[in-house]
Amino acid sequence: VQLQASGGGLVQAGGSLRLSCAASGPTFREYVVSWFRQAPGKEREFVASIRRNSGHTTYADSVKGRFTISRDNGKNTVHLQMNSLKPEDTAVYYCAADRGVIVSSTRNSRAYSNWGQGTLVTVSS
Repeated sequence: VQLQASGGGLVQAGGSLRLSCAASGPTFREYVVSWFRQAPGKEREFVASIRRNSGHTTYADSVKGRFTISRDNGKNTVHLQMNSLKPEDTAVYYCAADRGVIVSSTRNSRAYSNWGQGTLVTVSS
């Protein structure tokens, strides 16, 4: 599956952005899809994930209550709604997908073999 991330931009602290991850291929509904982010000089970190069948969601503690991940299998798209943005949310955001991600590996970037190109989110103070 090929992934295309979009929706990044510059926003003031407290503002909102909605990221989208569009996927090619008819079997997208079979994939676990997650968002990761990488700030300058830092390692890539897990942000949020949504399972394929149950739609169960998982969030990093740092974004819980502010970010919401959702999927539209009919449109082969996963969204990340980001509210109450903080300067520390500034990063390049990547969507990732894989069929074989077990629950215990959800937050591990190495569990995903398909990655989008990244979209930059900048939050000004």
